[in-house]
Amino acid sequence: MPPHVSADRSAAQPPGRGSVDALITQTRRLKGDMDAVRQDARSDTADPQGRWQRALYDLALHQLDDLDTHLAQLRDGPPPVPAAERPPAAPRRESLLSRVGSAEWNLLTDEAVWSEELYGILGRDPAAPPLTLDELPALVLDEDRPRLTAMVTDCLIDARPIDGEFRVVRPDGEHRTVHMMGEPVLDAEGGTTSMWAVLRDVSELRRSQRAVHESRDSLQRQRHRAQTEHRLAVELQEAVLPPWRGSPRLPHQGPRSLDLAAHYLPAATTSQIGGDWYDALELSDGQTLLSVGDLTGHGPTVTSTTAMLLGALRGMAMAGTQPAQLMSWLNQLLDATVQPALGSAVCCRYRPDTRTLTWAQAGHPVPLLFRDGTGRRLDAPQGVLLGATARAAYGQAEETLDEGDLLLLHTDGLAPADRLLGLAPRLDRARTAQECVRMVVEECGESERADDACVLVARVPR
Repeated sequence: MPPHVSADRSAAQPPGRGSVDALITQTRRLKGDMDAVRQDARSDTADPQGRWQRALYDLALHQLDDLDTHLAQLRDGPPPVPAAERPPAAPRRESLLSRVGSAEWNLLTDEAVWSEELYGILGRDPAAPPLTLDELPALVLDEDRPRLTAMVTDCLIDARPIDGEFRVVRPDGEHRTVHMMGEPVLDAEGGTTSMWAVLRDVSELRRSQRAVHESRDSLQRQRHRAQTEHRLAVELQEAVLPPWRGSPRLPHQGPRSLDLAAHYLPAATTSQIGGDWYDALELSDGQTLLSVGDLTGHGPTVTSTTAMLLGALRGMAMAGTQPAQLMSWLNQLLDATVQPALGSAVCCRYRPDTRTLTWAQAGHPVPLLFRDGTGRRLDAPQGVLLGATARAAYGQAEETLDEGDLLLLHTDGLAPADRLLGLAPRLDRARTAQECVRMVVEECGESERADDACVLVARVPR
């Protein structure tokens, strides 16, 4: 039975795979063009403007590499994260040029030249002199200073290009992540005369990347939790539903016992286990208890509540309690649970010597009676949903069955009653209750049900 209040919304659809593939193709074509232009720019190594341009080409190529990777993740990655777990939207980024600065340090004169943008990135006063290579580490976090020192040393001594990141602390106390790319400038003898670098503020980019990783980790944890809950719910359900599924008769009632079969049909639109149940129990007075029911919701909590109700139902029935009183006490029990829920049920006692069926219902689809190739609904006695009100009153009805009659009990996720009644001619030709259940499942099992369902068939022997 679906919850009485639904807040489902259609999820936003992800971009089509073809459109993402087209973006990837365009990005890779642009990477090839950019790389060709970058190679041409390498011919000019002495002009500072040329070095600046080449550095920007390198930076742009790095960004295109990142874009290529992100588009591939968009195409092949996991489904969207649930809205409750999405990271907050990143603040609007500044333009690229406002976050990229340049610097050059002359090793012969110990002079430094910074661009205006670099002052902004590091939060320095443009009127102050630029920091030398010896002074620059004072801005860097303690744990990142060895990394900066190693990059600068490798550049000055071994003429290796610089390509790495470190974190700085601005005068206002804000931490920023800076990506530094640079090269040594060599004299005619191969000695290092100066070092130039392009520095880019990548703080927002790294924050976004961390948010993506955290969201992915959260999604993996959610999947693991869902799998664990599903496994637990399945185990609980298997413990709740009787092991006699498909068994032709109850074991101790002799030739007059009912021919029984049942089946559980999972929902087509969710992997969650719901609160549907069916049951049949031989009672000490020779009668048979038949019941089906449904609790709202899905998951282990609902399944455990179902187990509690079914245990109480069996215990009270063994004590001789009649169906109407059973419904009343189940209603009080459900109303007193820690986590309130709504449920529906139908409960029948069958007396084989007189073929008398006494039954009650609580907001549940009524049993269907099939006789001589036709079917009808039984007239429902009074009964509201379990858990709806603490002092609900439940009526009781009685029906005398004939030899060969077939009684069908089901939960409301199965199919409309008229559709089930339309199976009457086919059910009349069936020889066993198991054949009847198979026909019902073939008719209703392939439909796109929004909820799980149960069907229980009891056939009076001829």
